[in-house]
Amino acid sequence: MPKITVLPHAELCPEGTSFEVPVGANLARALLENGIKIEHACEFSCACSTCHVYVREGLETLNEPEDNELDHLDAAWGAGLYSRLSCQTTVGEADITVEIPKYSRNHAKEH
Repeated sequence: MPKITVLPHAELCPEGTSFEVPVGANLARALLENGIKIEHACEFSCACSTCHVYVREGLETLNEPEDNELDHLDAAWGAGLYSRLSCQTTVGEADITVEIPKYSRNHAKEH
């Protein structure tokens, strides 16, 4: 099973963590199931960009992004070459390392 390593994030995962998931797992759901409360304002429907992550290692092993995901990534804070929407990302056979951005465009965030 591939391992997901999550780099430290001040609010969501201060120490960082890693866990294994089955091949084909949805990245956002895997994060949530393992205690990482990634934002997902649209409930995984690819209608926002709040679940944006940077894939620091293993990007080439993930499913290819579809046009709708790429369109929504344009609205993500700090999106770049290593960006994916975790709700649209399927884990491949290799280990990956992800970083959750410091900010998101979720104006309805409840803190």
